[in-house]
Amino acid sequence: MINFNGNIVAQEENILTQNRAFLYGDGVFETLKIVNNKILFLEDHYFRLMASMRVVRMEIPMNFTMEFFEEQVLNLVNQEGISASARARITVFRNDGGLYLPKTNEVSYLIHATSLESVSYALNTAEYEVDLYKDFYVTKQLLSSIKTTNKLINVTGSIFAHENGLENCLLINDAKNVVEALQGNLFMVMGKKLITPPISEGCLNGIMRKQIIALAKKVEGIEVLEEIISPFDLQKADELFLTNVITGIQPITKYRKKEFTSNLAHLLVQKLNESISEN
Repeated sequence: MINFNGNIVAQEENILTQNRAFLYGDGVFETLKIVNNKILFLEDHYFRLMASMRVVRMEIPMNFTMEFFEEQVLNLVNQEGISASARARITVFRNDGGLYLPKTNEVSYLIHATSLESVSYALNTAEYEVDLYKDFYVTKQLLSSIKTTNKLINVTGSIFAHENGLENCLLINDAKNVVEALQGNLFMVMGKKLITPPISEGCLNGIMRKQIIALAKKVEGIEVLEEIISPFDLQKADELFLTNVITGIQPITKYRKKEFTSNLAHLLVQKLNESISEN
């Protein structure tokens, strides 16, 4: 089942032949985690979605309030019976008509949800090897920081990772700096410093990235920095980990011949779960 413009319908009823998100990648989206009938970090997701729509010049309907989207998402997960722990995606796309130049900036939305096994965030300590993906580069521009339906770099990078027995790949920008992973933001620990690339480098303005930065700033003895990370820095790091809303924190265990610890990642997952239970 999906929520299509407020109506719960069977997935096969959604026709894609004229859909601009399908034809041109003319859409933006948010991926949400629902726990015990509550959307985590709802306000952050909502404001990022509205900002994304403004960036690509979509017309924002008057009824697109935070409360409206909360109601639409929770209505769907409750009808599906998965409100205890679920993943939902809101996709907003420009309405049919036109070629590259749209005939309208009015939009439609679609919400799809699936169940998740775990309610709280847990650290996956299994082997997690990554390498650089260098076939295509992320550009240092505003569009790179929002979630659009054009994700071909992530798709081809995922295929590359699968073909090479990797769990993930790290993306680099047109200045050859490391910006993020295929499915999340990158953090690097060097001594007492926790470093993540600035948004200006072309990385996604991640919701979990924001939470981890805030939590880490409260850890005594840790300096949190938003600085450029070069490929050479990776092999000097003590710890590397990735973040996204669904997984939380994913430690990287190996990059090329270098293996990493996950001490700060363990601490931050604990603090992340504590912060969620308090709200």
